[in-house]
Amino acid sequence: MIATTCAVLNQKGGVGKTTLAMNLAAGLARRGRCVVVDADPQGSATMWARGSGRFPVPVVAMPREPRAALPFFGGQYDYVVVDCPPSATDVSVAAAMDGADVLLIPVLPSPMDLWASTRLEELVVQARRQRPDIRAYLVVNQMEARSAMSRAMESAMKEFSIPALVHGLTRRASYRHAALEGCSVYDLGLRGQAAATEIEAIIEEVLSV
Repeated sequence: MIATTCAVLNQKGGVGKTTLAMNLAAGLARRGRCVVVDADPQGSATMWARGSGRFPVPVVAMPREPRAALPFFGGQYDYVVVDCPPSATDVSVAAAMDGADVLLIPVLPSPMDLWASTRLEELVVQARRQRPDIRAYLVVNQMEARSAMSRAMESAMKEFSIPALVHGLTRRASYRHAALEGCSVYDLGLRGQAAATEIEAIIEEVLSV
């Protein structure tokens, strides 16, 4: 089996890259062997996994030669999830875009946050010239459970060449609790059930395409 590699990236910080990457990996680990490659110098994914020692997926640092790293990991795992740094120019981001099958770009439900990702949109367009099969999606994060997305946000998303997944992440305390406890929302029992359902929907949507 050839590994499916998913890179979670955005040049803007604070949009939920690590939250998506870690919980996505936990869901994928229920389907096969999975590893998280922590490419962010801040090491957020690594610290998350060390929080309790019970995170269900191994987390490894991106090697110094990132362009050779992803094929190496792909030979050992069924799924590789790369948690990228908040940058559009870092060498690890370029390596992730070269080696990933799927690019997931978390954005907050605000037109300003979406517009901040314009440079990344340009890089995806460039990457598709060399690899037309690469898939890229926006993932809306921190949606309010009882409110619809603003018309301004919907309009801004239509201007993007990168489509948004139908499913996204709602603003939930369980995502914060999972990070604090060093686990995934799947490990929180009833507290994380609704969040785990959201992650499952994202995985099914991505893998079914």
